[in-house]
Amino acid sequence: MDTPIVDFVKAYAQSDKARFHMPGHKGVSFFGCESLDITEIKGADELFVPEGIILGSERNASSLFGTSRTLYSAGGSTQSIHAMLFLGMMNAEKDKKPFVLAGRNAHKAFIYAAAKLDFDVKWIYPESADSICSCVITAEMLAKSLGACEYKPFAVYVTSPDYLGGISDIKALSDVCKEHGVPLLVDNAHGAYLAFCENNMHPIALGADMCCDSAHKTLPVLTGGGYLHIAADDKYGFAESAVRSMSLFGSTSPSYLIMQSLDMCNRYMSDRICADINGCIHRIENVRKVMAQNSISDISAEPLKITADFRYNGIEDFENIGDYFRSFDIEPEYADRDFVVFMVSPFNSEKDFKRLEKAFENIRLTKRTREEFVLPCGKSVLSVRDAVFAVSEEIPVSGSEGRICAVPTVSCPPAIPIAVSGEIITDEHIRMFEHYGIEKIVVIK
Repeated sequence: MDTPIVDFVKAYAQSDKARFHMPGHKGVSFFGCESLDITEIKGADELFVPEGIILGSERNASSLFGTSRTLYSAGGSTQSIHAMLFLGMMNAEKDKKPFVLAGRNAHKAFIYAAAKLDFDVKWIYPESADSICSCVITAEMLAKSLGACEYKPFAVYVTSPDYLGGISDIKALSDVCKEHGVPLLVDNAHGAYLAFCENNMHPIALGADMCCDSAHKTLPVLTGGGYLHIAADDKYGFAESAVRSMSLFGSTSPSYLIMQSLDMCNRYMSDRICADINGCIHRIENVRKVMAQNSISDISAEPLKITADFRYNGIEDFENIGDYFRSFDIEPEYADRDFVVFMVSPFNSEKDFKRLEKAFENIRLTKRTREEFVLPCGKSVLSVRDAVFAVSEEIPVSGSEGRICAVPTVSCPPAIPIAVSGEIITDEHIRMFEHYGIEKIVVIK
């Protein structure tokens, strides 16, 4: 597969032209990559008016993912989430406040999109929960939620895979959405690679109308590289306005370094990724065997994610579970009091895997009593938009009961709000903030 962006920039870097254009480094090496860092010069195309090399590269990606249109993001999945929801609002019922039906484990980028675009959210809560990160939605749950709506939402929005590796049945959800004439939008930030597993598990292949991928999370792409995918049948006509939508939420100076990495990744996905993923899955199975031998379960349903479950076990001499693995020179993707997440790719070395196995082999577990986990179902008294843009103040969580949440207070990762903007803070919220070690919250002043 050709790499038109990479080829153009490499030729320009080798041409020794006088750079009387942005960026200010003029290709001179300070950090090391400057010669390949350019702007929209003649022949370089433009991300938000793609007609040349960028359009050619995006078409390569589209053919690999099986979409009607795949657009590049240099602003990660955040940009794609905003654009996807903006496009979804084209489907909103006229003369009624637009709203979306969404799984409760939505990323805070979704909340900020609600603030910017001024739509309401009706939440689907999990039937049971052990973490704010998880909300696996079944077809029955979705059908019940859609049936309870006074009028049709402009979209159904689910996060799958979730941060702990939980996966919803996208095919079944898609069937329900089709019955109700509602587009299915999927935050697939953690699952770009799923299109290249032995059984294609990508949301687009399973019936989603649009989805976003964070390419950089699981593919060999620079941080900030992502995709917005539109289904091959595009029955809602999203592709026509997709580029304009992306331009509303992206920088007018997108990184050509990121775009080159997306371009080069097309060749990798075309040539090697399937075999690499199969080999990686086989190697992960060995790690899971070591975990099982040492009484540690992996709750992830995702092929390239390991989620070690410590809900009822601590680690001797380590109050912070993540610090135990750091003592073996391992940096996990995410760790809280209950779970440790390891995101794996074919670019992890055998040394990496051996180190992880050693950490599990040497672990000394201690029993712990876990308080009952209660996911708060907040009461909204303001729209997300009104709450986010209100005058606010930061106060201790301990004194926040009865106040109104202004902006989501949560670390990234996992960036999933415990209290949503516009909700009244309750004692249940406070207990959950304390569970995740959050000491301050931003509330309306």
